Amino acid sequence: MTIANKIRRRKIDRFQKSFERYRKIHHLMDKYGSDIIDSDNFKKTKAHIQHGNKTVNEHCMDVAIYSLLLCNSLGLHCNKRDLVRGALLHDYFLYDWHDKEYLTQRKRLHGFRHPGIALKNADKEYELTDIQRDIIKKHMFPLVPFPPTCKEAWVVTAADKYCSFMETVKLHKGHGRRVG
Repeated sequence: MTIANKIRRRKIDRFQKSFERYRKIHHLMDKYGSDIIDSDNFKKTKAHIQHGNKTVNEHCMDVAIYSLLLCNSLGLHCNKRDLVRGALLHDYFLYDWHDKEYLTQRKRLHGFRHPGIALKNADKEYELTDIQRDIIKKHMFPLVPFPPTCKEAWVVTAADKYCSFMETVKLHKGHGRRVG
C-alpha cells in the first residue's frame, strides 16, 4: 500500500468514526429527548435568540450534544437520560431575555434568575428526576451560589459555558440542528 493510500485510508477511518459517534449521539438525543424536542413549547424557543445569532433551541440542542461528547471523551459514567433531558431543559425559561420591556420588569437579572424560571417551567410539563433538577437549577454556577451536586450537572455546566462562549464570539458551527 502506498503512502497516499494509507493517508486516504486514515482519513476515511476518521470520517467513519466521527460519523458513527454523531449517529450514536443523535440516537441518544432521540431516545431520551424526543418528547421535549417535539413539544410545542420547546419549538417556541426557536423564536428567541440566546447568544450571538443562535436561538435558545439551537443552544439547548448544542449543550445536550456537547454534554454527551464531553461525558464520552472523559470516560464518565453518567446517566445519559438525565444528562440529555437536563441539558435540553436547562434554558427552558420561555421568554426573550433581550426584550428591554421584560428586562426592566425583571431588573435585568436574567443570568441569576432564569435557572429557577426554567426549572419551574420544566416541572410543570415533565416529570423531572433529582439529577435533572440539579442540572437545570445549577447550570449557571458560579453565578448561582450553589454548585452542582452530581457529575451530570457538572458536565452540562461545562458544556453550557463552552457553547455560550463559542456562540458569543460567533465561532459555533451550528451542530444543534436535529438530524433525522
